[in-house]
Amino acid sequence: MCAAYGATIAAFLWICGNFYLPNRGFTYLVEFGSKGEARYIPELRSIPHYDQPDSYGYDGQYYAQIAMRPQLGSPDLLRAVDNLPYRARRILFCWTAWALAGGDPGRALAIFSVENLAAWLLLAALLLRWFPPLNWGNWARWAGVLASIGLCVSLRSALMDGPSLLVIAAGMAFLETGRPWLAAAVFGVSGLGRETNLLAGAALVPGGGKRGLSWLRALGQWALVLIPLAAWIAFVTARLGGGGVAGARNFAPPFAGYWGKCLEIARFFSAGPARLAVGMALVQVALTTQLLFLVLRPRWSDPWWRLGAAYAALLAVLGSAVWEGYPGAVSRVVLPMLLAFNILVPRGRRWWIVLLLGNLSFIASPTVLSPPPGESFLCTVPAVLRAEVGTEPVGVAFGAAWYPEERSWLEWWRWTGGDAALVLRNSRPQALGVSVGFGLRSKDRRTVEICDAAGRIVWEGILQPGILRSVAIPSVNLPPGDTPWRFVTDQPPIRQSPQDPRSVAFSLRNLRIDVNGVRP
Repeated sequence: MCAAYGATIAAFLWICGNFYLPNRGFTYLVEFGSKGEARYIPELRSIPHYDQPDSYGYDGQYYAQIAMRPQLGSPDLLRAVDNLPYRARRILFCWTAWALAGGDPGRALAIFSVENLAAWLLLAALLLRWFPPLNWGNWARWAGVLASIGLCVSLRSALMDGPSLLVIAAGMAFLETGRPWLAAAVFGVSGLGRETNLLAGAALVPGGGKRGLSWLRALGQWALVLIPLAAWIAFVTARLGGGGVAGARNFAPPFAGYWGKCLEIARFFSAGPARLAVGMALVQVALTTQLLFLVLRPRWSDPWWRLGAAYAALLAVLGSAVWEGYPGAVSRVVLPMLLAFNILVPRGRRWWIVLLLGNLSFIASPTVLSPPPGESFLCTVPAVLRAEVGTEPVGVAFGAAWYPEERSWLEWWRWTGGDAALVLRNSRPQALGVSVGFGLRSKDRRTVEICDAAGRIVWEGILQPGILRSVAIPSVNLPPGDTPWRFVTDQPPIRQSPQDPRSVAFSLRNLRIDVNGVRP
């Protein structure tokens, strides 16, 4: 069984590796949007990062900038964050990134980008407390939580839900070991990550019909849960104001949002993309199964049931803003309900169908974990030049003869089907001096020449079968605009392999452009 657990973690690490971009790290996960770039804080604009093209981005970009500069009164931060008083309430994981980075904005961004990855690994270890590697049933429950679409969405968009689940699970572990006050403190801290985390305090309700002193202790523990967030909201409100009506569509009359989602799924099945309709239906079946299980098998004396029931009640009143779209925010908002469900479902074969239905969302998880589109090159700018030329002043356009980018953790490449064009694009109004380096590899022996627009040879060499040929062109003058190059080979393309129908000539690997300076 340990092999199955290890294989699951290895698969997760491999998937995460696909999100790494040279010179930008894991910033693809934060979902910065190119349309909001003008409002970024200066620290972010000076650091290479990935911007979603033609997009306004998503929530993670705001929390990332708070992590880089958690001084809430900063005018730059007020301009960069869409509703700072509202976002600042969820300060916990911004603080952790900033503190671990020692206050350095660049390191804070790098740490914030991978907090969900780290939380996933820590959660995988903590869940072994309840799902040790003894049988396939435990593995299914363990993997059902870790591969759920809610946790994957949190990872994919650098949101607060995944780390929040880790903190709540840690609090439940303390509660089980007879340390309710410590559990209450942990639940209270978790509220600084997301307001709905306070619902974990339901696990502190005395079970088994206890009265008197038990309830008095519970009141003290609930106060410990509520005080951190209440004090922080009071501070933020005094400093920044109340934040307007952000989140007004997050709540609705009981099951209005749920029913609206059912109607949306029906519309997708009749007119929308079938893939999205199936994915939404799987998520809805999983949430419905979890909800019905908790309602039909009440276990008031069990703190896990009380935790799950609290989030089931939350699910019932969530509004359209949380349900709409694919896959919808609801699956990540009620992640503690999924964990409670997997812990509470009885062991035994007759419960397998319930367990499977409650974890069906994992089937849709791959749809939210698609790797970033590759750019097939890396542009580096020395720190002393960044303010003068920007972080990425040079771009590359690949002609039609190039196949799509491929990548691994350590390298990136494109195959070509023969002679191919490549354009270096200088976005600055002045000429730049750059150095260009890359590797060339082919399946057979062939000569490759690189020519400029005037037909002059920039580089030429012979490639040997399967051997990487390193190429360095140390001094290239790039005037403003486009500088076309053409790669010419003396041999026709050959078949890649019996499994790959492409005919290929050679591959361009690890293209790197280093900006050396501005030329007059």
